[in-house]
Amino acid sequence: MTKRPHVLHLIDDTTAGGVMRVLDHIRHCPLMARNAVHSVQPVLRGKPLPPVAADVVVSHLTVSWRMLPMLILFRARNATTPLVHVEHSYTEGFAALNVSAKRRFHTLLRTTYALFDRVVAVSRGQARWMQARKLVSDKALQVINPVVDLQGFRALPPASATRRTVGAIGRLDPQKGFDMLIPAFRALARRDIRLNVYGDGSERAALEALAEGDDRIRFMGHAASPEAAMAEVDVVAMPSRWEAFGLVALEARAAGRPLVSSGVDGLSDQTAGRTETVAGWSVDSWSRALGRALNVPGGVTDDPTDRAETDFANAWDRLIAGVLGRDRQEAALLAS
Repeated sequence: MTKRPHVLHLIDDTTAGGVMRVLDHIRHCPLMARNAVHSVQPVLRGKPLPPVAADVVVSHLTVSWRMLPMLILFRARNATTPLVHVEHSYTEGFAALNVSAKRRFHTLLRTTYALFDRVVAVSRGQARWMQARKLVSDKALQVINPVVDLQGFRALPPASATRRTVGAIGRLDPQKGFDMLIPAFRALARRDIRLNVYGDGSERAALEALAEGDDRIRFMGHAASPEAAMAEVDVVAMPSRWEAFGLVALEARAAGRPLVSSGVDGLSDQTAGRTETVAGWSVDSWSRALGRALNVPGGVTDDPTDRAETDFANAWDRLIAGVLGRDRQEAALLAS
């Protein structure tokens, strides 16, 4: 039997969130363990990367000018080890709203990505931006949608037949667009509906001020159990201004919850199931979309995510086989 390769994942942000949940899935999913041994090593942001011993090293690090010299040195010290980078952060929407010196920013990304044998985009939307800006060669680019264990979401009871509760789930940060969602919800006249806001962050006080006086809006704090939060809502709203992928959208689809989404970046990948995309961030447009979602009778829906975990594992098997130089036949067997 061929020895399974050791794949080491490096992470410099271990705060609770989507990336850490995906890494936990990678470590514990039996499908991921079929053909490789995966381990995770936290590293200190802004510090030199430590020596490593692995067959493949995967970076989940945050790219920056400060980090670039350390990555160049790491590449030199691991010249024969396949290196892979997964881009969790940067998208077209992020660059449009947060980057003033775009040419310099694109130069940083091109230079960094060139150090890796493969660059993983976490959505087709993100990959299209990378290709349009020529940030990475087509040969090096691979798309792998992230995933977590979705069984708990699939096991949830269906949403209420009479939809009453909208869920906004995520960090309380300008990225998520909740500052627009709250006024949009407040514009709805129905008194029997609720907006549950799950999460915490720097914008909490400002969002609470926007919601002041409307007892239909509740701030639920950090959701220790994402499944429990999803069980309490009938519709999920994601008015994100940028989103590399959007795990909440995947979880909503697995749970059979209708999704109202901005459709930006990676959210454009997630249109299967009962999903409505709202163009732009107009309060009026979002208010009308929420109203439509709440007025449609609920019920059991098909699961458009039924192969998500398998597709994720197969994609990683193909990537690992490719960077290790295994032949096409073996790569096909690994992914079967």
